[in-house]
Amino acid sequence: MRVAKHIVEARHRKLAELLQRHRYLGIADLCKEFGISEATVRRDLVFLEKSHLITRTYGGALADFNLRFPSFRSRRSTGTQGKQAIVQQAFGLLRPEAVVYLDAGTTVFMLAELIRATPVRPLTCVTSNLPAADLLAEVDGVSVHLLGGQVLRRQSVLLGDEACRSAGYWNFDLALLGAEGMTREGVWNSSAAVVALQKAVMAKSKTTAVLLDRTKLGRTAPTFLGGWDTLNALLTDTPADALKQEGVPGYMTELSHIMSYMDSLSLRKVVEVKPEKVGQKEKNDDFSLPTELL
Repeated sequence: MRVAKHIVEARHRKLAELLQRHRYLGIADLCKEFGISEATVRRDLVFLEKSHLITRTYGGALADFNLRFPSFRSRRSTGTQGKQAIVQQAFGLLRPEAVVYLDAGTTVFMLAELIRATPVRPLTCVTSNLPAADLLAEVDGVSVHLLGGQVLRRQSVLLGDEACRSAGYWNFDLALLGAEGMTREGVWNSSAAVVALQKAVMAKSKTTAVLLDRTKLGRTAPTFLGGWDTLNALLTDTPADALKQEGVPGYMTELSHIMSYMDSLSLRKVVEVKPEKVGQKEKNDDFSLPTELL
């Protein structure tokens, strides 16, 4: 039976509003919410995407996050001085032979620039950050791995269920994450899809640090990443008294606990990397998976 046009249009409006509010919803969630079939939901999503109201993903939709969230290029020029201070803190946590997850965002990209200028060798970097991966790919002694997932061009990032599954194959020594806000309750980010990937990474990481400049203090965002008890450290340029006034735990910026762990990585047997041999392919060099994936 053909559904009246005004009913379909009303459903489209409600669907767009729902995605605007929740940022990400899966197909099954939408079927349940509207009492319609999967095929109907997919047709509705195609219509909304053509109307430039959402960005579809594998298994759901990302609202207009990819369209309205500031592009990677536009965000690179903001808060540079504060981000540089944070990048120096993050760089100090890196140790030879560590397996590090580099999150999306411009602060992490600046860290990649520093790693390229002053490499920590050997280092394994896993990321969903396309510009960072491209930047580090040519650095001798740094092994770069991209997660799977859907490419969001404006954000230069990989997201979605496939990215979350890819993260599950790794065991990270350190995860360096970005976010959009920090309050007394914890850390907030721009969309459920971003947070889903970050939580998948955190579940596989021994140590997690969040990189947030002072402009993020007191701000919330559409999706809650987690309380301060779910993180190990806060790397920030925010003054201590401002953090205290907001109610952010002071111990989050005291890095003794995370540094003691990162220092323990130095006890690993480090393979010497000789500059003259870096990048030279050994004869009969068979392809093998990184041990972190085995």
